Formats: sequence, C-alpha cells, structure tokens
Amino acid sequence: MDLRSELLKSIWYGFTALDLEKSGKVSKSQLKVLSHNLCTVLCIPHDPVALEEHFRDDDDGPVSSQGYMPYLNKYILDKVVEGSFIKENVDELCWTLTAKKNYQTDKNSSTVLPERDAFRLWCLFNFLSEDKYPLVMVPDEVEYLLKKICMAMSIEFNCVELEDFFSQESVQQSGITVWMFLEMMNSGKVTRGIDGSIISMAIEEVYREIVGDVLKEGYLWKKGQLRRNWKERWFTLKPSNLSYYTGEDRKECQGNIALDENCCVEVLPDRDGKRCMFCLKTLSKTYEMSASDTKQRQEWTTAIQTAIRLHVEGKKSLHKDLKFKRREQRELREKRRQAKEEELQRLRALQEERERKLAELELLKEAQKQAQALLEQDEQRRRQQHEQLQRALEIQLREAEEARVSMQAEMALKEEEAERQRKRIQELEEMQKRLEEALQQEIKARLDEEAFRYAQAGLLAEEEEKMKALMTLQEEQEEYILKTQREKQELKQEMEAKSRALDEAQRQLEEVRATRHRVDQDVVAAQRKLRQASTNVKHWNVQMNRLMRPIGPGEKRPSLGSSFSTFQIPAQRDPGLRLRRRSGSGDREESKENVDNRAGCDLDKRHSHASNGDMDIP
Repeated sequence: MDLRSELLKSIWYGFTALDLEKSGKVSKSQLKVLSHNLCTVLCIPHDPVALEEHFRDDDDGPVSSQGYMPYLNKYILDKVVEGSFIKENVDELCWTLTAKKNYQTDKNSSTVLPERDAFRLWCLFNFLSEDKYPLVMVPDEVEYLLKKICMAMSIEFNCVELEDFFSQESVQQSGITVWMFLEMMNSGKVTRGIDGSIISMAIEEVYREIVGDVLKEGYLWKKGQLRRNWKERWFTLKPSNLSYYTGEDRKECQGNIALDENCCVEVLPDRDGKRCMFCLKTLSKTYEMSASDTKQRQEWTTAIQTAIRLHVEGKKSLHKDLKFKRREQRELREKRRQAKEEELQRLRALQEERERKLAELELLKEAQKQAQALLEQDEQRRRQQHEQLQRALEIQLREAEEARVSMQAEMALKEEEAERQRKRIQELEEMQKRLEEALQQEIKARLDEEAFRYAQAGLLAEEEEKMKALMTLQEEQEEYILKTQREKQELKQEMEAKSRALDEAQRQLEEVRATRHRVDQDVVAAQRKLRQASTNVKHWNVQMNRLMRPIGPGEKRPSLGSSFSTFQIPAQRDPGLRLRRRSGSGDREESKENVDNRAGCDLDKRHSHASNGDMDIP
C-alpha cells in the first residue's frame, strides 16, 4: 500500500463527511475549503483558481467523488513529496471532519474512549482496512487488531463475547465499518474492568507499532563514542533507522543510526560491569548497548535484524508486509473453502446420481422378473414347436435318404466328367505358364535393348563432350606453348644481359683489386720512408740541441752569419720529408676515394710519433 492509497483513505472520510445529504456529491465551496486544508497539511502550494478552472464546464451543482478525483490527483496528490509533511496532521484533519458527523457517543458513560484514543483506533482501522470503498475491515483483521491491543494490556483476548457480533451474516459478507468498530470498543466488551489509562497506553503502543512503523521501543544502556561512558537512553527502532532519546517522551533526540544492508548485530560478552551486551556495526561506527536481561537482548537483536532484512528487501513497513501476507492467507483459505464447497457439491451430485441409479436398478430388477416370466412362456412355446419340427424333420429325413441314394449315382457320373475337366484345366494352366514365361523373356529382352540404347546414347553424348573438352584443352595447350616460347625467348635475352653485366662487374672488381694492391704497396713504402724520416729527424734534433747551448759570461756572442755558417743544413732535401708531404697529399686523395681506411690510420700514428716532443723542420 503506497502513500497515495493511505492518503486517499483518509480523504475519502473527509469527502463523505461533507456529503450531508448522502447523495455522493459535495458543493464546490466545501471542496475549496477541503482542498485548501489538504494543501496546508500536505505542505504544498494551493491554487484557489484551479478548482474553478477544472470544473468550468460543469454547472453550479455539487461535484461527485468521481468528478473530484481527477482534480485531487492532478493538483494535490501529484505534488505530494514523501517526508515533507506529517501524515498524522492529514489524518487529524480528516478525522475532525468525519467525527463531527459520524462519531456520536454518550460522554457520561465510563466505557467511552477518549477522543485521542478514538482517533488512533480510526487510523489503525484505515491501515488494516481493505483497499476498496466504502472502507471496511474483515473480521480476521478486527480480531488481529483486538489481540494486539489485549497483548499490549497484558490480558488474554476472549472472543466468546464477540462471537455473536462476528457471526452476523452482514458482518461476514460486507465486513465491519469503522463506526461499528468504535461502537464495539465503546460498548466495553473488550475493555470491561480495565483502567482507562492502561487502555490509552495500549492503543498508543499499538498505534506506534502499526501506523508509526515502530518495531520496538524501550530503555537500553549505550556506550558513548567519545567519552566511552554508559548512559541510559530510550531507543525507538524503525525499518530505516534506530533513534535514541534522553527520555520516554522522545522530546530530545540524542542520535539517529541509519540502517542498511551493511549493518549487522553481534552479541558481546559481559564487561565493564554491564551484562546482556550487544553491538550494532555500521560502515563507520560500532555502537555498544546493554539490555536489562537476556530476553530483552534477544528481542532487540531480532528486531534490528528484521529491520535490516526489510531494508534489504526494499520494504518500508513490517506491518504492511504482514497485512499483505494475511490477505494472501485469507484469499488462500477462501479458495480452499470454495474448492471444498465445490467438492461437497460434487459429492452431493454423485450421491444423487447414485440414488438415481439405485432407483433405476430397482426398476431394472422388476423388469427382469417380468422378462423372466415371459421367457418361461416363450420356452414352453418353443418346446412345443420343437416337437412339431422334429416330427416334420423325421419325415423329411426319410425322403432325403431316398433322394441321397439317387444322387450318389449321379455324383459318380459327374465326378468322372469333373476328372476329365480337371486334366484339361491342368494342361491349359501349363500352357499359360509357358506363354507367360515367353512373354516375360520377350519383355526383358526389349527392356535390355532399350537400356542398351539409352546407354549407347549416353556414351555418345559423353564422347562428344569429351571431344569438345579435348579440343578446348588442345587450343589452350597451343596457346600455352606459344606463351612459353615467348617467355623463354625473353628469359634468354634477360640471361644474356645479366651475363654481360656480370662479366663487366667481374672486370671492374679485378681492376679494383689491382688498384687496391698497388695502393697497399705504396702504403708499405710510405711507412718505410716515414720510419727512416723519423730516425733522421731525431738525429737532427740532437745535433740542433748540441749547437744551441747558452753562451757563458766572458764569451763572445757569435755573429748570426758565423753561427749559421757553422751549422749548414744540407741543400739536398731529406727524402723522408718529401715522402711525408707526398703521403699527406696521398692520404687526402685516398680519403676522397674511400679505397682503404687503414692507410689513414697508419698516417695518424706517424703524425702522433712525430709530435711526441720532436721538432718539425719546415
């Protein structure tokens, strides 16, 4: 049962309360007031012109419930947001409207319930009533509600006094209205001899449990999250959360624990001077609590597990789920009852059929007796007729014996004639067989001849096809031979060209090898001359150092000409130096041609030897 259905049940009472003439229609002015009050308690904006615009085409007469429903759904219920209003305020508004008209009680009576208790029973009735209008509650649901109230008052429910009320045919067929239920509660049949405060507390407890979705309430000791001290709190468990307050009046809420599929309950061992401990674990925190006894701990853990299961299953109310299950059980019992009635009707029909068949059997027995008497009479007539026939047959038998003797003679003659005819028939049958065999042989020969003719025609056609295929293959072979000859000629020309190119490449390779050989010889000679030139350079360096010693004091500094006259460089140039300059130019030529890198490496080595402290001569 969704929120819209719950609201419609309460609004239905408000609408019917405005129908003073019980005609099913309410004036527009009253509907305006009702709509404005509904918008106020539902916390939605009210459009006073919407009602007039919605019923603009109607006359000034009253509006029926069917005519008011589209406006109610479109402009009020479609705008309702769950959680933005207090449903109890809507119920109080509708109860105020309907109680003035329908709830008339004797205020001087001691058994009359207070207004607040009557309102809560009206809400409980709406919750447990069937989803059809006018709203009624079946006797099973009334008994369930009364048992819950008696259990809250800690008394045993005695349904003996209510059996007459429940056994009424109108109650069994149509159900119980809320005013009948309140009248029954005010009669004192259930609450006779019980204090009014106890009744009010029991009704409030059942109201909070069923309508308020409170699975369990009570005091528990809770361990603090920061100070880690124990405090006694009043806990209220609902399918979606567990709230705790400072007192039973629930005026100051100290915390709210949201329940989801990640929560779990565990029983803890006694510690910190507390017993009957358990904890509620969430993703972020663990709440430790202590009950008064083991029974209370078991009830609390079971109730919290039930709340978590309802949240996982996507159910918002335990008692809504239980209501649907009870309704299914009633429907199942009704189906079983109907099936049982059908079975009883079938058994009655079978019993009637059996009695009818027994009556028919009696009639058949009577008819059988009459038939037996008729059979005896017929038997006597048949005996007389049989004796007469027997005498007639004896006479006919004598006549037949005489005729038999004469017929035997004729039969002998006819047997001889039949023997001759039988021999003739056998000869004709043998002739017919031979003719049939000859005919079969002729037919077989013709069939074989026709089969050979067809086979010959097939062979000729196959031979013709093969000849055509052979001709085609011959033409393709000739074309392939010509193509092969052309390709062979082209391949031969290509091979000749490649052969010439190969000879040219070999010739060039030989020239390169010869050039490389000459270059290697030149390099060897250059290396030899370079070593000789290095020896000469070292010798001249020694001579130069010996001649260029410093002049001592008192010695005459020789003139420039005399000194150069004593040290004369031979006019003939050293062949080693000439080879060095020529090898340097040859190295540059070889590096350009990229003939051999090894000669360059040798020259680098010679340059390094020449620069190791030796003096270079220009």
